[in-house]
Amino acid sequence: MEKEEFNELLKKASLSKKEFASIIGISVGSLNNWGSSQGIPYWVESWLNNYIKAKDMDKVVEAVKPHIK
Repeated sequence: MEKEEFNELLKKASLSKKEFASIIGISVGSLNNWGSSQGIPYWVESWLNNYIKAKDMDKVVEAVKPHIK
């Protein structure tokens, strides 16, 4: 994954680099090195895609809740 794609996925997930770093338990400095002095870990793309899907599913659940008895 390229740095631009990483930044786009963060934007799609509505996460700042600081928020993402906090969620995964690393420093923002380490995260900022991704894509420049070190590669972006292989799992980041699937993690962010799943995070985005989970947020979308949460919206669906909230929309359906009032209609469930």
